[in-house]
Amino acid sequence: MPELDRRHRLVVLVICCSSLFVVSMDATIVNLALPSIQTDLEASVTALQWTVDAYTLTLASLLLLAGSTADRVGRRRVFRIGLLLFGVGSLLCSIAPTAGALVAFRVVQALGGAMLNPVAMSIIVTVFTDPRERARAIGAWASVIGLSMALGPLVGGALVDTVGWRSIFWLNVPVVLAATAAATRWVPESRAAHPRRLDPVGQLLVTVLLGGAVFAIIEGPARGWTSPWVLGAAVLAAAALGALVPWELRRVEPLIDPRFFRSVPFAGATVVAVCAFVCLSGFLFVNALYLQVARGYSPLHAGLLTLPMAAMMAVLPSVSGRLVGSRGTRIPLVVGGAALALSGAVLLFLRTDSPLWLPITAYVVFGVGFGMINPPITTTAVSGMPAAQAGVASAVASTSRQVGAALGVAVIGSLVTSSVVGPLGPGLAAASHAGWGVVIGCGLAVLALGVLTTGEWARGTARRSAELISA
Repeated sequence: MPELDRRHRLVVLVICCSSLFVVSMDATIVNLALPSIQTDLEASVTALQWTVDAYTLTLASLLLLAGSTADRVGRRRVFRIGLLLFGVGSLLCSIAPTAGALVAFRVVQALGGAMLNPVAMSIIVTVFTDPRERARAIGAWASVIGLSMALGPLVGGALVDTVGWRSIFWLNVPVVLAATAAATRWVPESRAAHPRRLDPVGQLLVTVLLGGAVFAIIEGPARGWTSPWVLGAAVLAAAALGALVPWELRRVEPLIDPRFFRSVPFAGATVVAVCAFVCLSGFLFVNALYLQVARGYSPLHAGLLTLPMAAMMAVLPSVSGRLVGSRGTRIPLVVGGAALALSGAVLLFLRTDSPLWLPITAYVVFGVGFGMINPPITTTAVSGMPAAQAGVASAVASTSRQVGAALGVAVIGSLVTSSVVGPLGPGLAAASHAGWGVVIGCGLAVLALGVLTTGEWARGTARRSAELISA
C-alpha cells in the first residue's frame, strides 16, 4: 500500500472513528428507550433484556472472526460491508412491529457492527505507520469510545422524548451512508501479509458458550431455573467451555490462544474488562427503568440526570491515559475500582422517593470509576505480549468488554427483576439493591486486580508467557 499524505491519513481516521461512534453509542443509547419500547410493543422485561443483549452478545461472539476475515479478504471490503449491514439493521429496527422482530433486527445490526470495530482499528494501524502518529490516532480512537458511551443515554433520552424511540435507529442511517461513500473514496484496501487461519470450530464453541450462558441467565427467572430450556442452555455452555480449551491448545493459529492467560496482566485485563462493563451495562439498564418507570421522569429528563456521569466518562479517559503513560496502570485501576464500589454502596440507599442528590452523587462517582478504568484495559492486556500478538490481545480485550456488557444486562437485570415484589414501578428501587451489590463486588474485584496485575511478579508471568508463545 502506498504511503498516504497527512491529510489523507486524518480523513481515514475520521471515517474509522465515525463508524466506532455509532456502534459504541448504539450499545448504550437504547437503554433510555426501553420503557417506551416496552409500552409501544407490549414487551416483557425479558424481551427488554434481549433487546440490549442480542446486540452485545453478537458483537462479543464475532469480533475476532471479523478481524481475521478482514485480514484475509480485504479490510476496506469488510469495513464497507459492515457499514451497510449496520445501516440495514438500524433501518429494520426502526420499523420493527414486535419485540421479537426488534431483537432479531438488533442481531443484524450487530453483525455489521462486529465488522467495524476490529477492522477499523486494523485500518488505522496500517495507515499510520509512524509510531508517534499511530499512538495519537489510537488515543483519538479511545476517546471516541468514551465519548460515544457517555453521550448514548443523553442523546437517546432527547430523541425518545421529542421524536419517539424509533428515531434512535434512524440516527445511524445517514452516518452509515456518508461513511460508506467516504470509505469508498478515501480508505485504501489492505490485507495482512500472512493472515491468520480461520478457526470455525473455535468460533462455534465461543458462540455456544456465550449464547448458552446468557440465555440461561436471562430466561431463568421467567422460565424457572429448572426449566429444560434453561438447564439445556447451561449444559451446552459448560460443554462448550470444556471443549474450547483443549481444541484451541491443539491449533497452530487458534481463535483465542489459551496460553495468553498464563500472563497475569493479560488475564487480569480480561477480568477487569468484564467487571467494568458488567457494571456499566447493568447500571444503564436498571437506572433507565428506575428513573422512568419507578420515578416517572420523561426520557429527556432521565437523560439529563445522567449528564454528570456522562461528563466524567468523557473527560477522565484522557486523565487516565496520561497516568498510564507516566505512572503505569495501577493508579487508574485502583481509583476506578474503588469509585465503582463506592457508587454501588451509595445506590444501596436508593428509594423511590430519594432526594435527587443521592442518585446524582452516585452517577458522578460511577462516571469517575468507569472513566478511569476503560483506558488501561488494552494497555494491560498487551503488556509484555510479543509485538506480533498485540493485535490479537487487543481484540480479546475488546471482546471481553462486550462479554461484560452482555453479562451485566443478563445478571443484574435478572437479579433485579426477579426481586421485584408487586408491580415493577413501586418495587423497583428496593429490588435494585441486589444489582448494586453486584456493582460493589465488581468494583472491589477491579481494585484488587489493579494491585495484583501490575507488580513485578505479574510482569514476570507476562515475560514467560511471551517467551512460550514466541517459541
